[in-house]
Amino acid sequence: MFVRITTDSAPRPNSLRDLGMTSDSNPLVGLSEFSYKKGVEVYGEKEPAEYVYQVKSGAVRSYKLLSDGRRQIGAFHLATDIFGLENGSEHRFTAEAIVDTTVRLVKRKSLELVAESDAMVARNLLSMTTSNLQHAEDHMLLLGRKTSLERVAAFLLEMDKRLTAAGVMALPMSRRDIADYLGLTLETVSRALSRLHELGVLGFIGNTQRQIVLLDRHQLASLDLTS
Repeated sequence: MFVRITTDSAPRPNSLRDLGMTSDSNPLVGLSEFSYKKGVEVYGEKEPAEYVYQVKSGAVRSYKLLSDGRRQIGAFHLATDIFGLENGSEHRFTAEAIVDTTVRLVKRKSLELVAESDAMVARNLLSMTTSNLQHAEDHMLLLGRKTSLERVAAFLLEMDKRLTAAGVMALPMSRRDIADYLGLTLETVSRALSRLHELGVLGFIGNTQRQIVLLDRHQLASLDLTS
């Protein structure tokens, strides 16, 4: 399932900072790191939600398998993203490494214990939960109300905010992943990307076409706003 590569067993200052939180030094919280090869499961649906995770490098997808065998991806977790924080005691999705990935993890009970006496941690946990809810609502709207071209445009705008460096958007996920995230077929996603290329909205770098340059963000945004 995973290979353990390091363990932070000794207390260290600001250990919660590594999960995007700010707290005074706290000996109750220790971080571990695990590496996962491409396609390896980080945790499964309905498994106990005992840990909270952060992507150190690589990328993770969270998904459900529907009764008819189709896969619905709920979210992509990229470098520095925190995931696996559940409202209940079990994971609602399966999480899987998209590429070779390293994650940090901390026991959920440790965070909850610290949050009882640390207002900053409590606020950050609430903020994370609220952010996850907002993403789920936005994703539901995307799946239910937008055309295929609008969905692809919305996805590219989301990834542009999260991934673009030096003007290039390097996508770790495949077009099949994108299709399963947007509730579309692989062919539909490919046609939409080709259409955006024809319109001069984006350009491709390399044979895999996973490196994208957005040439006209204004036009892309206008496509996403179409109702």
